Amino acid sequence: MSSGRLTVAVDTDACCAMGRCAATEPQVFDQDPDSGIVVLLMAEPPPELHGTVRLCAELCPCTAITVTED
Repeated sequence: MSSGRLTVAVDTDACCAMGRCAATEPQVFDQDPDSGIVVLLMAEPPPELHGTVRLCAELCPCTAITVTED
């Protein structure tokens, strides 16, 4: 695991509004109250959130979350 910078991107067109990301890491992800589509709250989360952000990308049934690490 990298201890460098982690960047998160979401594809709102691919999002199927399951809400797993928002439930798993609410500091980084939320859901639009009307559509349920993912809302990215933090594109570069601090290191202490990297593990759960990676988990969110793995859990996403629509592969709408992309994690890039430097």
